[in-house]
Amino acid sequence: MHDKAFRRILVFFLLISVILVGVAVNAVRNISRSAVTSDWVNHTHEVILETQAVRSALHLGNAALRTYLLTGGPREQADAREAFGEMLEHLEILRALLGEEPAARASLAEVLRLVTARAEAATAMAARRSRPGETPAALVAADVAADTAADIRRHLDRIKAGQMALLAERDTASYLQAQSTRLTVWAGVILDFLLLAGVVWLIRDDLEARRRVVATLETVNRDLDAKVQARTAELAGANEVLLTENLERRWANQTLEHQHRYDQLIINSINDLVLVLTKVMNISRINPAVVAATGFEGKALINQPFAALVELPSDAGTPGVDLLAQALKAGRELRAPGLMKCRDGRKVPVRVAVYPLRDGDKVVGGVVTLELRPAGETTI
Repeated sequence: MHDKAFRRILVFFLLISVILVGVAVNAVRNISRSAVTSDWVNHTHEVILETQAVRSALHLGNAALRTYLLTGGPREQADAREAFGEMLEHLEILRALLGEEPAARASLAEVLRLVTARAEAATAMAARRSRPGETPAALVAADVAADTAADIRRHLDRIKAGQMALLAERDTASYLQAQSTRLTVWAGVILDFLLLAGVVWLIRDDLEARRRVVATLETVNRDLDAKVQARTAELAGANEVLLTENLERRWANQTLEHQHRYDQLIINSINDLVLVLTKVMNISRINPAVVAATGFEGKALINQPFAALVELPSDAGTPGVDLLAQALKAGRELRAPGLMKCRDGRKVPVRVAVYPLRDGDKVVGGVVTLELRPAGETTI
């Protein structure tokens, strides 16, 4: 539950981070676009100002030229030249500002042609003013190029109208970009607020689940304590029973050990040769009489086959050892003559008596007694 809630909270924070990054990227892009749009707006204002400057210079130049034609003063002539010079400078700036705008470039080219013609006409009129016999009224009347001022103003107004349209378009684009930035930021803030509210809800739900788990664990612990106490009491009683049983088993084992010791003492005290055989006809135990009669040590005979110590005669082709094994398997006694091998190589005649050794209803081996034959019998 803890890992699941942690993963959910992590997913919410990742979404919040993605939204913040998206809002930041969009805001930066819109700000960059707004900066570009602002630069274009400033550029458009500069173009409009330059058109106004050209109009002003044209107006001043015409006024100074007419004053000069009327008065012939050098100051008015200088003012006219300066005004027309400024007008040409403003036109060069305007051409640089307009760049590659086709309509504005066409109007500007026409303005340049008209302004150049006006400047040339003004120069010609100034030259005629210096001639003798020219009256001011005749010079003013002869200044037909002054009518080109209306055409220049018309083309300048066309350029200004185009720039005003661009200005309105760029203002609209700037406004839309600002609105987009505002909407993006507010949408990101609202989404982040909702996601944070979801995180708070998840944390609260996880804490409530933890409280329920703690309460459940406390209940389970109380029940477990009661069960542990009950089980402890049962185990204490069982331990007492086991202690009693262990004590009784120890007494029984001691009794068996004593009985085994007594049995071993009884077997060892018998003068007859006694051997204990397993189900596979191996010697598992002997008494001291066997060691004394054969000369073999007890370790040399233990786990050895019975046939390695005693030879039994065959009966109708069946080896005597097999007859002995069949008798043990059938659980019946067997008596037969045999030859006992000694350590010095002698073979001593013995009478073999086999008694099955039972554990309940099962035959688990046999007890063999070897009785030496009388001295008059032949030794092989």
